[in-house]
Parts: sequence; structure tokens; C-alpha cells
Amino acid sequence: MQGVKNVVLVHGAWADGSSWSKVIPLLEAKGLHVTAVQNPLSSIADDVASTNRRINAQDGPVLLVGHSYGGAVITEVGNNPKVSGLVYVAAFAPEEGETLGGMTKNFPTTPGLGEVQPIEDGFLLLTKKGVFEDFAQDLSPSEKSILLAAQGATQGAILATPIKKAAWHSKPTWFVIASNDRMISPEQEISTAKRMGAKTLTVPSSHVAMLSQPEKVAAFVIEAAASLVETPRVAVAAAR
Repeated sequence: MQGVKNVVLVHGAWADGSSWSKVIPLLEAKGLHVTAVQNPLSSIADDVASTNRRINAQDGPVLLVGHSYGGAVITEVGNNPKVSGLVYVAAFAPEEGETLGGMTKNFPTTPGLGEVQPIEDGFLLLTKKGVFEDFAQDLSPSEKSILLAAQGATQGAILATPIKKAAWHSKPTWFVIASNDRMISPEQEISTAKRMGAKTLTVPSSHVAMLSQPEKVAAFVIEAAASLVETPRVAVAAAR
């Protein structure tokens, strides 16, 4: 397969790198070199720095894939010159100066947002009901239990932190729309993808499309990687 060989996967809020566990072997089976970051979820700046370290460790151009809040991270870190393209999975993709909280105000309030609870030091967790009924309602009971146990506490200030520079203005983009999402409004995902001019894939899944529909998500990522050739600069020029 020709194209970009390095794929860096960025998890979202209330998650960790294991949220990509079903997609990773499918990508590797196609000869891709896959890295799943483990971000601290302590601030956008910290998560961008953590992701940047993994991008810089790759040998060659990178396709960035971000789920949920991870979309905000790749929007910022995607300005790294090693990044050739961006794939958003049921994700946020803010404009410069925009916040995650600000993006949600123009769309229907989702049930999952009502299941966010504060713990210490401004960090937030999802309730069991939130994980089972809104975050991952189409997974098996055992999978839901694992997600609940492994969820990463997320700093609430992230929701009010504006993006400094949106990489999707200068990089090719793809977007997986989760039509049964109860965390981010599907209407928001559709609007965001349209604003970016992203190539889209719609799947009948919960918020965790990469766990609910791993084959479809992996095929979409593989297609994106294959379409990016040579250097990031060439890839951007070809997409315009």
C-alpha cells in the first residue's frame, strides 16, 4: 500500500488509548505503523505536548486520528509539519478562538452531558449511567464495564480553552459521523464536517464508533492514509 504509513491515534475525554483496541490490529494488518497516545487530560496544552512527542518520534509523515475531545487536540497539534492529514471520529474540530463548550451551544443538548460529575481539583467523570446509556450504549455489558473502570478523569477547564490555530484549514480532513451519538450531537458533527470540507463516513453507532463499528472506522482510516503520498506539503497541495 502506498501512502502515509504512520498513524497516531488520539483518545478523547473520559477514555484512554485502549479505546482504539479494536482498530489497531486492523490498521496494522494493512502494514500501517500505529501509535495510540496516552494523554493526561489535564489541559489542551498538556495533551498537545504529549501528542506532539509521539508525532515527533515517528519516522516519516503522520496521519492523525482523534476521537471526541481528541479532535480538539489534533486540530491544534495537526499544525506540526510532520502531519499530513486529520481524521475526526465523532469529534470536536474547533475553529481558531473557539471552545468545546462554545461549539455545543448551537446544537441540541445531548443526554450524556447531564451525566458528567465533578470530582477533585476541577476534574470531571462520567457516571455509570452516562457510560452505559450515553457514551457506549451499543456495546456489550462487559465492554461498558471496562470503559467505566478505565475512564480518564478530565479537567473541566478544557471545555473553556480556545484553540489557537486550526490545522484543518491547511490539511486534508476526514470525519466519521456517529448517527446515534448521545455525547456530541450528530447535528454538530455534520455541521463541523461540512465547515471543514471533510470527506465523511456516517455509521449507526454510539459515541465510541471505533469500538462499535471498528471495521468501518478502520477502513476509513486506511483509505485516508493511502490517499496521502510523499510529504505533507505535497499532500496538502494535492487536496486543494
